[in-house]
Amino acid sequence: MFENKKQKQYTVQKIRQTVGKAINQYNMISADDQIMVAVSGGKDSLALLEILSSRRKALPIHYHLHAAHVITEDVPYQIDVEWLKEFCDGLDVTLHLIYTKANLETAGNKKPCFACSRNRRKELFQLTNELGIKKLAFGHHLDDAVETLVMNMAQHANISSIPAQLDMFDGKIKVIRPLIFLTNNEMKHYADILGFPSLKRECPYEDHTIRYKARAIVEQMTEMNPKARINLFNSMNKIDFEYLP
Repeated sequence: MFENKKQKQYTVQKIRQTVGKAINQYNMISADDQIMVAVSGGKDSLALLEILSSRRKALPIHYHLHAAHVITEDVPYQIDVEWLKEFCDGLDVTLHLIYTKANLETAGNKKPCFACSRNRRKELFQLTNELGIKKLAFGHHLDDAVETLVMNMAQHANISSIPAQLDMFDGKIKVIRPLIFLTNNEMKHYADILGFPSLKRECPYEDHTIRYKARAIVEQMTEMNPKARINLFNSMNKIDFEYLP
């Protein structure tokens, strides 16, 4: 759908306001916070970094932003690092590049994608802690939460998902997800308006089989009810234990 400049500005403002709503509702960010943003190179993490940076210009408080990108040297996955450096410089964000190895040959029966992802998270937490930063922001959005809910119910017989924020390591680090109220389509729209390039070359080990199936289930529900995705998300705050077996 063609949008004029005014419509695009409205969309950008609305999405930024939704991020602000999540931040305020969960009290994610306070004055003088040091925040590490995990940047994979995809649209969600780039949008998160850009939105958090732009919000500083309109707020009476200031907070400091860092970005971390993990480069796994033994996995054929690439982004345009030079573009990312320029992007962060333009946002007044300190970029940290972490070089590591997944050592997939020692992963045993674990799938390569699982082993690599676990190693990236470990590196992110370690750097955040070493720098004395207390908050680590991820670019997970509403669709990620809904798909995770479906996956956990089907795979683990457990009603759980990804929380908007979570204290970890005895409170040393708080994980925050400021995009939690936004859908994947909204994030795609935002990335298109701002012209984010496709930084990623997909990894041949990447395995989203279970998540793709969960996504297909959510899409089927959405065909029955256009509000199904939002209803699934909201249902996690409206559990009627009295009417459960």
